[in-house]
Order: sequence, then C-alpha cells, then structure tokens
Amino acid sequence: MTDKDPLATSGLPSLDRFKEPQGNRDKQQVTTGKFLILVVDDSADNVAVMSLNLQELGYRVVTATNGEEAVSVAAQTKPNLILMDISMPGLDGFAATRRIHENDELRDVPVVAVTAFGTEGFQRAAYDVGVSGYLTKPVDFDRMNQLVARLLSPRGSGNLSGPV
Repeated sequence: MTDKDPLATSGLPSLDRFKEPQGNRDKQQVTTGKFLILVVDDSADNVAVMSLNLQELGYRVVTATNGEEAVSVAAQTKPNLILMDISMPGLDGFAATRRIHENDELRDVPVVAVTAFGTEGFQRAAYDVGVSGYLTKPVDFDRMNQLVARLLSPRGSGNLSGPV
C-alpha cells in the first residue's frame, strides 16, 4: 500500500483557504476554521455530504474511506475530532478507534461513532472502545453540528458520559 497525501483524500477544497481569516467571514467561520475534522466512511456519498456540511460551517476537513486509512490520516494530520463510521470492510470503526487512541498524540481526540446501528448494545460497545459521541444514520445534521461544536468547545468536554 502506498502512502498518499492525507490532505488529498478528498476532492474537497484544500485546507489552505482556512488558514487565515479573510474579508467578511463571520465569527463562527473564523472560530471553526481553527479545527480540523477527519470524516471516515466507506461510502463516498456519506463522506461528501458530511464533509460539505462541516466545510459550510467553516471547519477544515480531511477524509478517509476505511479504518486503516483513518489511522494513517489521523496520525499524519492530528485532527481535533473524528467522525468514524463503524461498519466498514477490513478494519472496522471500533478497531480503528482503538488504534487511534493507542497513539499518545491522538489519545484525547474525540471520536464520534456514525452508524446505522442504533441498538443499546451497539452503543455500549462503541462507548466501551472510547467514543465520545454517537450518531445514527441517516445523520441528523443539526444534531451532528451541535455535538461537534460541543466536543470542540473550550468549555465543553472532549468525552461525553453517555449517548448524545
């Protein structure tokens, strides 16, 4: 497997446009632009929709399409938050989350499970591997945006105690 530039994992705009506040950007975009979010999903449509939603709010976004790539991209880019699909071929989201949190530099990065499985047992398993939040598909973007903002808030907690 060849290493690829983690910032080239999507066809979305480059991160350069978020480095410095420009012109009439609103306060939220200036604030959110400081944060880098890794979106992980084996569905290109899900990656695109979540990434574009986050970019519209001013977040910087990198992407991965499987668990192995997620571990690699996270290690290279040091994101502030990860939205992790759970059901993926190969290394699933649970195993990828464990591996990411084994890295000392990534140990405290909040990971939000994003999955079609909403059962209590599945949620418990997700929290057992160290996720900070849980979203079911189809994703409610208002809920996702509130959770992301709360987890990235300096007053908030990077690790919530239960389902959100």
